[in-house]
Amino acid sequence: MDIGFSPEETHFREECRDWLHANVPAETRPLDAADAIGFDKAWQRQLFDAGWAGINWPTDYGGRGLSIVQQVIWLEEYAKAHAPWIGANFVGINHGGPTLIINASEEQKAYHLPRILTGEAIWCQGFSEPGAGSDLAGIKTRGRIEGDELVVNGSKIWTSFAHVADWQELVLRTEDGSRRHSGLSWVICDMHAPGITVRPIRKMSGQIEFAQVFYDDVRIPLANVVGGLGNGWKVAMSTLSFERGTGFIADQVKQGQEIDDLIATARANGMIGDDRIAHELAQMRAEVAALRAMTYRNISEVVRTGQPGAEASLIRLFTAELGQRLDRMAVALAGPEMLDFAYGDDNAVGDYLRGFAGTIAGGSAQIQRDIIGERLLGLPRSR
Repeated sequence: MDIGFSPEETHFREECRDWLHANVPAETRPLDAADAIGFDKAWQRQLFDAGWAGINWPTDYGGRGLSIVQQVIWLEEYAKAHAPWIGANFVGINHGGPTLIINASEEQKAYHLPRILTGEAIWCQGFSEPGAGSDLAGIKTRGRIEGDELVVNGSKIWTSFAHVADWQELVLRTEDGSRRHSGLSWVICDMHAPGITVRPIRKMSGQIEFAQVFYDDVRIPLANVVGGLGNGWKVAMSTLSFERGTGFIADQVKQGQEIDDLIATARANGMIGDDRIAHELAQMRAEVAALRAMTYRNISEVVRTGQPGAEASLIRLFTAELGQRLDRMAVALAGPEMLDFAYGDDNAVGDYLRGFAGTIAGGSAQIQRDIIGERLLGLPRSR
């Protein structure tokens, strides 16, 4: 593994830094997805027009065709520049699009990938279900084949951005009598199709970003199946490997900035003199450095194999749990002023409350530990 950067990559980093310095929006991104959708689309379009969307996506579909290492460099500089979270574009850019690149037909890629990169089309993820959580083996939403269509009935929950999305990466059961991971299919669902009802869910931090989605005889063309009927588990694994392996790189870089900010705060208010706080800050700073090393190792794996492996679950779990500890420390250092928190506030308490979703999204912490135990450590199946 080579963790150094070539002269070309170093020059690319300088290009990223210069562009971001001149173009990062001065205004703050709204917190609610419905309020932020215009901001998210405009920023994504600006990135695309300047050639900074889809760094390592194929040039045939609007990307720049550069390496995954250059994609990581872009994300590192993006976080350092305090550029806004890509918000509603997260699913399409970070795992919907990459999944299509690997598994979709040429027709599917030609239609959807450019629209994702420009911000024209917003995607959401339809994996988790009531009663099954993020365990795909428990999926009950069904698609019945009628002619050249699937007729879909069921429900998905914890669907980020469903109420503003145009398309959904939907995993459902298409074979009668199938169980667990067999008989599943990964399909592209039009979120504006008749029969779809979206019920937004307000988070405890006050924002509306999640939703429950209901499907009542929703008709989806069989041409929207990605990777073939019955191959949904395989396609979904590539989706989740991107989500867990490379989808949160910007968050990991941001954590490095957060720990430095927390140390500065503790020094300024004198709380660094508390040995327990000093020790915890030092521990988290070391863990941020370890996480960065794990990420580079994972990227090296992507360069070799084309997509992240099961090791991505280690990074996903570590990132989420470390993020929650950073949020708790920020609240502790903030002191009694945080008692005045109200829904919608964008401060340390808001980050702390939003952070609870970190060990649920992209597969719960329990699911990640199952994967680590079974696929990396070779332990017996837990279920």
